Amino acid sequence: MRWLAQAVRDHSPLQYRFEFGLWTLSLIAELIRRQFGKTLSLSAVSRVMKLLGFTAQKPLYRAWQQDAALVRQWENETYPAIRAEARAAGARIYFADESGLRSDYHAGTTWAPQGETPLVEVTGRRFSVNMLSAVGTRGEFRFMLHDGTVTASVFREFLKRLLIGAEQPVFVIVDGHPVHKAQLVRAFVEEQAGRLKLFHLPPYSPQLNPDEQVWGHVKRSVSRRLVQNREEMKRLALGALRRIQKLPELVRSFFRHPDCRYTAA
Repeated sequence: MRWLAQAVRDHSPLQYRFEFGLWTLSLIAELIRRQFGKTLSLSAVSRVMKLLGFTAQKPLYRAWQQDAALVRQWENETYPAIRAEARAAGARIYFADESGLRSDYHAGTTWAPQGETPLVEVTGRRFSVNMLSAVGTRGEFRFMLHDGTVTASVFREFLKRLLIGAEQPVFVIVDGHPVHKAQLVRAFVEEQAGRLKLFHLPPYSPQLNPDEQVWGHVKRSVSRRLVQNREEMKRLALGALRRIQKLPELVRSFFRHPDCRYTAA
């Protein structure tokens, strides 16, 4: 029993040469057969797993390229050092990100008669709006909407906006997207002579960015509506973003997300 619990908790099915990446009852039953030569029904396997303290859960997905050691280093060493530097300089820390909102994105559930799959009408026209935002550790929230691809010049414009009215240095933490590391952006940062600093999250680790929580709020809000054109989508997205801006406690809650609690350590 101890071996089975450890196998399911600490390993993926792929490590046992299964072709599927999730632990289903049938895969666990096959694992038991391989290891112990015992054939159990799925109901018996379910009872065993419950006795071991396991439940069926929707998994969180992480890129296989993610380096767990770099994530730990970021949480335990790199970010604490950035925070200490910000305190010494009196700087504001922002986590920033970009995301696109598409007209064919829909989420959530809807009530319908049992056994009848509901049909929701959507527009056949596809269009999108790109958004940039930044969340501050004190509940600050800044954003910008943009038509078209987010380029280095667009990101530079967003950084300029973050500096408007800033009386202290601004530290911005972003992922490693090429736009964030472009020569145009690096040159702009250098021109600020210490007023602006950029830091980069570990590769393939979006869960470390509290700003990721913004997009879930915006997309859930807009996806509930039947949007006919890009201008209507922009209006709805703008309204959702402004609502977040008026709720600093909501913004602070993004930093309390399980993957982002390291920011408050």
